[in-house]
Amino acid sequence: MPRRTKMQRRGKGKPKYRAPSHKYLARAKFPPIREELMVGEVVEILHDPARTAPLMVIRCDDDFYALPAPEGIMVGSQVEIGSGAHLRAGNVLPLGEIPEGMDVFNIELVPGDGGKIVRAAGLSAKVMAKEEGRVIVKLPSRQLKVLNPRCRAMIGVVAGAGRKEKPLLKAGKVYHILKAKAKVWPRVAARAMNPVDHPMGGGKRRHKRKKTTSKRAPRGARVGSIGARRTGRKKGGKK
Repeated sequence: MPRRTKMQRRGKGKPKYRAPSHKYLARAKFPPIREELMVGEVVEILHDPARTAPLMVIRCDDDFYALPAPEGIMVGSQVEIGSGAHLRAGNVLPLGEIPEGMDVFNIELVPGDGGKIVRAAGLSAKVMAKEEGRVIVKLPSRQLKVLNPRCRAMIGVVAGAGRKEKPLLKAGKVYHILKAKAKVWPRVAARAMNPVDHPMGGGKRRHKRKKTTSKRAPRGARVGSIGARRTGRKKGGKK
């Protein structure tokens, strides 16, 4: 019996493929929407293995919240959350109150979801235009996204922008970086394996393979051309 493919082994959820979520610090989400302005203080800046950007811990009254840290923030800085906050790095405002051309990050897709996009180290989006009932934001991918003006965002650029400038130098560092995020590395190509390890394995040279289709196969057996348009000879002559 052939060995199970990596996709089948990953689906079972062994420790090798399971995210080490017990090491993650906290969920980086905005507080629930309130009518009054919340003012907090940054009490700590931490490294979270789950993300590339550092986390800042904010204390508001007796509550603590974790958010991605912007560039220029430090322990003791004040952070304002809500409508009417000042236009300062780290403050949280609705998109409708942020002027055009300003950099923002940790943007909500739906008002009150806590922030979903533009959260990795060094990223920022830009408020491009405001229209009646909507705000157009330019994402780091240069895609224009239309959002509700009540969606909240943080002012500034995510900290940790220089993480890619330092060379990794050896393969072991890449392995440990990706292991913290439950990503298996290095990844062996399917056709470089033996026939017992993968349906595409075998052969001492690269050769054109017969098209396969596995659209209706079980999830672990979907290899090759999934949902190929045509797999056999073309019937009929040329017209």
